[in-house]
Amino acid sequence: MIGKLNHVAIVVPDLEAGTAVYRDTLGAKVSEPVELPEHGVTTVFVELPNTKIELLHPLGEGSPIAKFLEKNASGGIHHVCYEVEDIEAAAAKMKEEGARALGDIKIGAHNKPVLFLHPKDFCGTLVELEQA
Repeated sequence: MIGKLNHVAIVVPDLEAGTAVYRDTLGAKVSEPVELPEHGVTTVFVELPNTKIELLHPLGEGSPIAKFLEKNASGGIHHVCYEVEDIEAAAAKMKEEGARALGDIKIGAHNKPVLFLHPKDFCGTLVELEQA
């Protein structure tokens, strides 16, 4: 059911410094920061030949990423995102298999429908499904 790895998301305590590491130290192409108030984050995408890295930084006090940084002050891997052909069918299959969705399907950073799945159901990893 899942397709290719779309991105790995990394929470960073300092978005400019995190961007500089990927752009300047590693020589990667990085996007401009994009604020996503509906998700409580600011994102920067790092383009790689075979996938992307999404740098996440809290946007506002209610950001779920702020809670992550409280527990992990230096940041770290937050989630992995896999592509699916049909997000509605994937959501139905997850429910049928007993996997727990975290919220409803919503529009993600790429302006495509996404769904987050509970890490306890996926080997301790927060999983995002994104419609390809």
